[in-house]
Amino acid sequence: MNPSISQKAGESEHRGDPIPDTGSTSAGSLDLSVVIPCYEEGENIEALVDELDHMVETLVASGRTCEVILVDDGSRDATFELATALARDRAYLRIIRFRRNFGQTAAMSAGFAEASGRVIVPMDADRQNDPADVPRLLERLDEGFDVVSGWRRDRQDRWLTRKLPSHAANRLVSWVGGLKLHDYGCTLKAYRREVLEPVRLYGEMHRFIPIYAMWNGARVTEMPVNHRPRVAGRSKYNLGRTFKVLMDLVTLKFLGDYSTKPLYMFGGLGSLSCLAGSIFGIITLVQKYVSGAWVHKNPLLLLAVFLFIVGLLMIFMGLLAELLVRTYHESQGKPTYLIRERVNFDRTIAPSTPEGPMRSLDGVTDPSPHRSSAGSTDGPAEGQSGESTGGSIDLQNRRPADGSTNGLIKGKDES
Repeated sequence: MNPSISQKAGESEHRGDPIPDTGSTSAGSLDLSVVIPCYEEGENIEALVDELDHMVETLVASGRTCEVILVDDGSRDATFELATALARDRAYLRIIRFRRNFGQTAAMSAGFAEASGRVIVPMDADRQNDPADVPRLLERLDEGFDVVSGWRRDRQDRWLTRKLPSHAANRLVSWVGGLKLHDYGCTLKAYRREVLEPVRLYGEMHRFIPIYAMWNGARVTEMPVNHRPRVAGRSKYNLGRTFKVLMDLVTLKFLGDYSTKPLYMFGGLGSLSCLAGSIFGIITLVQKYVSGAWVHKNPLLLLAVFLFIVGLLMIFMGLLAELLVRTYHESQGKPTYLIRERVNFDRTIAPSTPEGPMRSLDGVTDPSPHRSSAGSTDGPAEGQSGESTGGSIDLQNRRPADGSTNGLIKGKDES
């Protein structure tokens, strides 16, 4: 490691240091946090930290402060010991150690919770992601985007077991989530902090964060990033994750479309089931009275009763889900909407006067000008006090206390 990094780590933040060496930082106090989930990567950790040193030097040279949070996901090899030794002379390197293996999504959640950067960038610890791409992601983020997703266009993995399933999954996720990205599985992404704050991750849902962000109104884009073959250690990914992704995709669809209106889904399916049961019941009656078929020997009767009961149960399940959703939102004061920004709500409205409509008091020393007997507005007429008596507003009825509507309804003259 270049000695200048550890020296700069103890200096002031405004000079472009990686992180102020104060022992702790608050949320949003740094420009960047890089979060790296790590599981049994002892063979890669030293080379990874060397690359991170160069990344930090580049960021410092551009005037950005940063930290790197390495989350040891219950490794049983020497990953934690090696990382701890490397962190002793690197103030920017922070380490979290799990008691056992909880998975990549949990490791990311822990890193996000501890991150102090205004921008958060997760990446893998296997050195297939290139830390040199991080400054490029930040530059793209500065163009006005809230999320920049990495795209491993020249992916260095096996075609049959990795690239083919990934290609199919990306197309399916893009279709279900409504956000077209080439590579949801690429861990290397850049997020603005405010995009991640409302997101709670479970299962293997970390790959769907761009979709959550889009639902919250974020501007999402993607850019090609460098992808390298694994040179040490072994991959933790296998085809068994495909089933988990499909199940998470079902959860994603439900949360996206029906999280605040579950009765629409359960009620819709229940109504279709009741309708199908009614149709089979009608067919059973027609066969009895037209063809003389024995009802108790007709399997359609059992099918009709079964479908109708299932339909009723699904409708009642939807009603219970509605109660749960309302309890969830109202007990915690959670709104069912998200606001990007408010405009003009911090300005004070001056009371209306007979001479003009309501206007802001900001920067106005005399909000109630008076006319003199000659029609001048330079001051009060001779013999009159400087106080106005006709400019108060009845707030309940949104009109002046004297009953007039002058100044409240634009373009309406007094008779």
